Amino acid sequence: MDSWNRGWAERDVALAIADYAEDADWTNAFGDRVVGRDSLSAALNFIFSLNFVMAGDSQQNEFEDVTFLSPTIALIRSKLVRVGQKTSEGNMLPDRHVHHLRVVEMRDGRWQIVSHLISQAHEKR
Repeated sequence: MDSWNRGWAERDVALAIADYAEDADWTNAFGDRVVGRDSLSAALNFIFSLNFVMAGDSQQNEFEDVTFLSPTIALIRSKLVRVGQKTSEGNMLPDRHVHHLRVVEMRDGRWQIVSHLISQAHEKR
């Protein structure tokens, strides 16, 4: 999570995907899905080039929960709040409450992200 968060803050794709498996499955909060590190790298290069998306700042994770499903597979849930992000028209967005669910697996002696689902909670009316 630290590599991901720092990678976003620094617009550093290599850092953001440092812990992803070669066959990682990634879906963002808008339902865009890519499979594989190369595809994720291309997607993040595009996303990081969008100044309106990169506007603002992500706060520290509000929580990080780890649940081990086996000695070699775990789920990591986290939530952060992104403030100051803008629309493509340049309008300020309300604070975004972004949830992450990662599946990590011990492969080749290190934990690797094999699946990452991002969702956004909206205010309840």
